[in-house]
Amino acid sequence: MKELVIGGTRSGKSAYAENRAAQSARSVVYFATATAGDAEMERRIAQHRSRRPSHWGLVEEPVRLAAALQAQATPDRCLIVDCLTLWLTNVLCAGNDPRAPADAFRVNHALLARERDQLLAVLPELPGSIILVSSEVGMGIMPMGELTRVFSDEAGLLNQAVAAICHQVTLVVAGLPHLLKQP
Repeated sequence: MKELVIGGTRSGKSAYAENRAAQSARSVVYFATATAGDAEMERRIAQHRSRRPSHWGLVEEPVRLAAALQAQATPDRCLIVDCLTLWLTNVLCAGNDPRAPADAFRVNHALLARERDQLLAVLPELPGSIILVSSEVGMGIMPMGELTRVFSDEAGLLNQAVAAICHQVTLVVAGLPHLLKQP
């Protein structure tokens, strides 16, 4: 079963996905896509880490997600990816100096196409249970800069493609799950 859990910032989507994984009666491997580029992000990562059971496996993979999922997927496992939009950010910004101003960033379109296409190709074939967390970014303010517009466009397209593949899609708003698609 493939499931997409989508929602806005601080909507409760990660906690919901973690609960779904815990209820799966499978061994769980958590795929963390975030990187700690500053103290605030380090605190966010620590908060997520503190919520997870110690017996869950952990794979930290900021870019090569499809290959990492293939290496870990088995029929008796539940893989949880948190989150696709952080992964997308890492792919879009790969090769850039994180201290550079946003207008100096250049999108590596070849890497984006390769990693996105690999993920969309392997996802339907992966055994076991897969829960993917992603942010819904299309309901907010229109981004002003080129990088943020590219990110918003790519996130929307990625979410649509993953939702089409997944058996179940749940939108989480204010901690409340709303089932959008079910088997």
